[in-house]
Amino acid sequence: MTAAVRVLDTCGMRDVTLRGPDIRLGQLLKFAGLADSGGEAKELLLEGLVRVNDEPEARRGRTLRDGDVVAVGEERVRIVGGPDAP
Repeated sequence: MTAAVRVLDTCGMRDVTLRGPDIRLGQLLKFAGLADSGGEAKELLLEGLVRVNDEPEARRGRTLRDGDVVAVGEERVRIVGGPDAP
């Protein structure tokens, strides 16, 4: 597992703390509960419902790093670098 989810009480945003330097967008969508499966993640991306750092994103394999913010609808998740991150 490359990440752990920690819930924040501020701004309705959750933090995903990485154990390594990065995570793929498709993995994050599933891990953070923004998608129930890889197929659902793919559909969200194809429908243009996913934003990374306030920009539309359609690439399931996009690499996310410390500080990136992913949004699906009103749900937002922020990537936080873990102890092994550069």
